[in-house]
Amino acid sequence: MSIKLNALTKSLWVFHMAASPCNNCDIEILDALTPRHDIERFGMLLVGSIKHADVLLVTGCINKKVIDRMKRVYEQAPKPIIVVAVGGCACTGGMFRDSYNYAGPLDKVFPVDAYVPGCPPQPEALIDAVVKVINKLKGK
Repeated sequence: MSIKLNALTKSLWVFHMAASPCNNCDIEILDALTPRHDIERFGMLLVGSIKHADVLLVTGCINKKVIDRMKRVYEQAPKPIIVVAVGGCACTGGMFRDSYNYAGPLDKVFPVDAYVPGCPPQPEALIDAVVKVINKLKGK
């Protein structure tokens, strides 16, 4: 297990899960991949399968329709998995929290390691959250 945690501090592979987002957070995540912010220089890589991921980024409002799918994706993730709630909707429900279909914030579905608030959050905030998670894994 310590080998896995040591590897997590060097190169994080990220899986992005969109839970009914408005796409503003998704655009900011893609902006973090552009040469201006270039999160790949920190070893972070966006992957297409949760089975290869170390980090699970979740964007959007957690509604009753997607909650079962989210749990299935989380169960398929290799453990330990780092979960990051990105945007106001994933953190608190944002402007949709009074909706009839709102199922609650992400931390009611599964444990969250980092929150990136904002509507939409800036790429710098996303990078800062990942750095804090890496320091948490290192025990700092």
